[in-house]
Amino acid sequence: MKLSEDKIKSVLRQNGYKATPQRLTVIKEFAKKDEFLSPADLYDGLKNNHPDIGMVTVYRVLDILDRLGLVCKVHAGGDCHKYKINTAEHHHHLLCSNCGIIINFPCDEPNLGEVRKKITVETGFNIKTHILEFVGLCPKCNRETSKKSNS
Repeated sequence: MKLSEDKIKSVLRQNGYKATPQRLTVIKEFAKKDEFLSPADLYDGLKNNHPDIGMVTVYRVLDILDRLGLVCKVHAGGDCHKYKINTAEHHHHLLCSNCGIIINFPCDEPNLGEVRKKITVETGFNIKTHILEFVGLCPKCNRETSKKSNS
């Protein structure tokens, strides 16, 4: 279940950020989508009805939401990132290197906790959180690749 707009506004205010009309407009547009969006995707959805909101505002709002842990941020190749309103449950990501689809998957694998403890013991690094992303081909792209190689 993704975070509600009210919860996001509450977290913003609790952390000293004003819920400005521009921020709220970006958040509302973002919350309407149930998919990972690049900043450009989000801006494209806003620019016609909200010409007062520029690309810089979109980046700033996404940066704030990311710092507050309110969005999932995934690497979409190169220096590009995509974002989605965060969900309440811990999860990881599958990324298709062909079509770019991103799929959340829950993972309560106990071995990840052991790996985290081992890293902490061996390096002294105080791990706060982690990101686990698997990159490969989604079922659709995998089928299409298999068809091409069989022909």
